[in-house]
Amino acid sequence: MTDTVARASLALARGSDTPATVTMHGGGSGANIAAWLAVDGAEVAFVGRRGADIAGRNRDMELMGYGVDARLVMDPERPTGTCVVMVTHKGDHTMLSDPGANAALSPDDLPQDLFTPGGHLHVSGYTLLNHGSRQAALAALSHADRAGMSISVDGASSAPLERAGAEPFLQLTNGTTLLFVNADQGRVLTGREDPGQAARVLNAWYPHVVMKLGHDGAMMYSGGRPDPLRVPSQPVERITDGTGAGDAFIAGFLPPWLDSKPAGEALASGCRLAARALTLVGARPLL
Repeated sequence: MTDTVARASLALARGSDTPATVTMHGGGSGANIAAWLAVDGAEVAFVGRRGADIAGRNRDMELMGYGVDARLVMDPERPTGTCVVMVTHKGDHTMLSDPGANAALSPDDLPQDLFTPGGHLHVSGYTLLNHGSRQAALAALSHADRAGMSISVDGASSAPLERAGAEPFLQLTNGTTLLFVNADQGRVLTGREDPGQAARVLNAWYPHVVMKLGHDGAMMYSGGRPDPLRVPSQPVERITDGTGAGDAFIAGFLPPWLDSKPAGEALASGCRLAARALTLVGARPLL
């Protein structure tokens, strides 16, 4: 995806004009996670689809610049996906997304050499929630399961998750090892307002549940334990833009967790990268 980030200098004047700083960045949840993983030292491949346009070529080159093994299929008809990110003067963000070529991702786009024993597959929730790319996501989950890979999925965003419905999402992700959600996504999936209660309910579906709590840090329910493991967020002197902080958290969490490090260490690593993301404009680390 290409993110067009508009950071308002003042409170939004609805129906009128608000001064803002507008910049362009690489985006897309799965690609963001891959970029953060790569710059933090992990070996990572990203599978996606882009348009046959300048934006698509730029996104491809960016991922390679981060050190990502970018497996991007070029779509001859659809443009590279675009997201307009509106950031208020208080740092809150709202997104308007056009998935473009992402919506045409198909099972045939999946490189079979990436599905190997001992590897890990992370599937962006957006890929599952988008009807056009859903079969590709399900095929990836099936390939990974047959290869004996561990699997994680994230809850994407609360509004598209609510439109798709909690039960379909839970059924689609059945068999997933690890689920990442934030408090809003946990509420959509369980109907529980309290994040701890929501995570406990989700632990009945997923062996490991990580709940991202923003300025309150993160928690993890694992193996049906009655109490969660919690870690605080890391201090940030000035929050510039919250876009992609959740993606950075996932990228920070996965390597230590996959190396069988203590869960608290993995949560702290996630909060570390999330704090870095909060200081940057856009959802990716600096090249």
